[in-house]
Formats: sequence, C-alpha cells, structure tokens
Amino acid sequence: MDREVILPREREPSLRIEDFGEVVSCYTEEEAIREASRCLQCKEPLCINSCPVNIDIKKFIAQIKKRDYKGAYFTIREKNNFPSICGRVCPAEYRCRKSCVLTKKDDTFADKKAIQINFLERFIGDYGVRNNLEATSLKDERLSKFKVAVVGSGPAGLSVAGELARYGVKVVIFETLHKPGGVLRYGIPPFRLPEEILDGEIDYLKKIGVKIICSFIVGRTKTLEELFNEGFSAIFLGVGAGVPSLLGIKGENLSNVYSANEFLTRVNLMKAYRFPDYHTPINIGRRIIVIGGGNTAMDAARVAIRLQVMNKITPSVSVFYRRTEKEMPARRLEIEHAKEEGVKFNFLVQPKEFIGDKDGFVKRAVFLKCRLGEEDSSGRRRPVVIKDSDFIEDCDLIIVAIGLKPNQVVTKSVLGKLDINKEGEIIVNPNTMETTFRGVFAGGDIVGGEGTVIEAMGMGKRASRGIISYLLSCGEKFSP
Repeated sequence: MDREVILPREREPSLRIEDFGEVVSCYTEEEAIREASRCLQCKEPLCINSCPVNIDIKKFIAQIKKRDYKGAYFTIREKNNFPSICGRVCPAEYRCRKSCVLTKKDDTFADKKAIQINFLERFIGDYGVRNNLEATSLKDERLSKFKVAVVGSGPAGLSVAGELARYGVKVVIFETLHKPGGVLRYGIPPFRLPEEILDGEIDYLKKIGVKIICSFIVGRTKTLEELFNEGFSAIFLGVGAGVPSLLGIKGENLSNVYSANEFLTRVNLMKAYRFPDYHTPINIGRRIIVIGGGNTAMDAARVAIRLQVMNKITPSVSVFYRRTEKEMPARRLEIEHAKEEGVKFNFLVQPKEFIGDKDGFVKRAVFLKCRLGEEDSSGRRRPVVIKDSDFIEDCDLIIVAIGLKPNQVVTKSVLGKLDINKEGEIIVNPNTMETTFRGVFAGGDIVGGEGTVIEAMGMGKRASRGIISYLLSCGEKFSP
C-alpha cells in the first residue's frame, strides 16, 4: 500500500502572484484514491470528534477508496452543507489532521504524515457540484408553517439557513453588504476561495427555497421586533466580528494605514484588483508592511504582493509579528505559500509608532524588539518588549491585521434584551445557541469571538437544532 502522502498540485509561485487565480489544484481521481488508501480506518477514529460538525470522515474516505464518490458526497452533506468551501479554507491541521493517528509525535503542525482530509473533502465537494448532486430533503411538515430570519450570510448564517431549509422551514437571509457570503466573500481572497465556488454553494441554498435580501441592515433598516411583527417565528444572529481592532499607537490615523478588514474588502468584495473595470481604487505601496500573524495577515500580505506585481512594482511585502513563527495562529499552508511568493517575515517585534510626511502619508514605522515571557491566557508565551530596542523601517503602506471585534449594530438596537459580555459578544445557551431575547439565537464570531469558518458552521448546526426544537414548542430535544 502506498504510504507516501499525496499532496495536491500547486501553481508555481512566480506565475500565481501575477493574478488572483486559485493556487491549489483539486485532486485528480487517482490522486484522491491513493490518498484515501492511506487511511487506516481506525476502529475509533479520533478525527471525527475533532471536526466541529462531526463529519463521518472514516466513512467518506472509505467510499472514495471504493470510487463511490456519490456516496461520499452524501455522507459529508449529512453534516456539512458546504464541502467545497470547507475543503479549501478549513484549518484541518489544527483539527481532524492533528488527531490523525498517522501524525508523528514530533510533527508540530500535523502536516507531514496525516491523511489530507480537507483536500479529500474538497475533491468530493467539487465532484458534487460538477454532477449537480443535491442533499436529501429532510422536510418535516410540522415545520413548513414557520418562517425564520437569518441575519448575516457568513458561514454561521449560511449553515443555519441550509439546515432549516432542508427541514422545510421558510428562511430569509438579511445581508448588510450588496453580495452574500460575509467573511467568505470579503475576507478570503479568490486565490484561496474562488468566487464561483462560493456562488455555487450559495445558489444551492436558493434552490432549496432560501431567500436572500442584500443591502439590508438589521438594527437600522428594521429592528428585531419589527421582524417578529412581520411574522418571523425565530431569528438567528450571525453578524460576525467586522470591527477592526486597533493598535492604539501614534500615527495610526495616517493616510495609507489600512485595517486589513478595509483592505481585503476593497480587493475581494469590491474588486479593487480589477480597477478601473470596477470602480474601487486602492493605494498600492512600494514598501508594504503587514502587522499580525493570523490568517487575515497572510491573506493581506499575499494580496498586497499580487497588487504590486500586477502594477509592475518590484515586490516588497514584509510581515511583522510580535511572537515567533511557532506561535503564529495562521494556517501552516498559508504561511508557506506566503514565503514561496516572496513575503518576508520579521518575528519578535511590535510596532511603537508610525511616522508620516508633511502631507500626512505614512513613511516610516518604529518597532520594538521582543522576547518571549510566560504563557498568557491563549496558551502562548507572552511577548515582552526589550528596553531601548527601537528600530525604524521605511514603508509607504501599512496593513494592520491584529484581529476583529463584534459588530454591535444589532446588539445596540435592543439594549437590555440581549446579554453581552465585556468584549461585546452575545451570551448564549451553549447547547441551543438561544440568547436571553426569547426566540433569538446567535452563533459565529458574534458569540465566540474571531474563529474559523468550520467553528462558525458548527455553531450554526447547533443553533439550527435549537431553533427547530423552539419552533416545535414541545420541549423535546430535536435529534436529526
């Protein structure tokens, strides 16, 4: 049996930085079978428990090995409505692949020997799209009389909508932006998640009856009370965390200092990389600094280097992070791709001040060197500033990617009815995802803070079960 890991093919770095085309190719049929054949089919597969939506990984891999791709598709869809999306963006190395028994004990990032579960999921998801496969309807006539509002069309909202619609609930999604998808559309670049893949998964929801209304701000356009008065029996809040965290240092308000949120939204959602065909301009620096170490920072850096190449600017993009590479929360794959594409990394440094010219444009950044101290609440060693370690870096564009905070438009519109914590996150019953506002449920980043796509979808699955139990109003636990 072939025990060598079968990795999907990737476009050459020198070619892929010239456009926004997808970097990683889908497995061929033979590649998928060879990789699936490596699976030991453990008696007690740990990988399943490590998946936030509990996909039967063992079963769908066995089906791939038997060339039963249709069966594998339906196995995945029992738990996950969006396999083509998750197969591309799920941080499997921290989840199912990390739990794989083939992972070597000294393999820090669980990438070297584990079964490439996410790429197999992507192979099956794309197979389902190509062959127009649709998940089995679970329609329950008791639920067809109910109408549920889903606020936000990010991963949590899409997950809830898909689950409820399959059971016959009438679902309407309200999206603030002019296109659905939430962070999947504005936050993740097309070279990681192509627009046609996202659109295809969203179109599936429309086929099963989900209505999507864009450019609609719940809390402003209409309140939660008004939605209830219009006949919605329950409301799910999946509004995400769309407010950028700030450094709080001098010079942060200079021109050409972007939050990663604005930078990526301009490029991904509003197509700034295709200006002037699309009417959204964006400044492109010659010396670009990205501050942060998460997936958003990697996306921003890789987008920036593409913009430079596409505008015939010699690439110069550097990431500055206050811990070491080992502590970076970004996916290992994205870090390696960034390195291959020419992004430079500077570790154990944190910004102190940004300096501008007489016209108010950033020109230099002052940094402090750090060392690692004791572990903090995240389990990572805390960066400690080294005294008198200041140094200066020239730059003409800075992207700050240090995290996001909850969007509070909805929560502020119903003060006193929704309990929130000090971070502005909605407090829910963890089993049902119901809030303190009766009939209102929540999930995703607005509940747990910044998380992954699959974690948000996991919360959406839980919320859908809670909503159905609430709609049935019989007090019995709903068990699909």
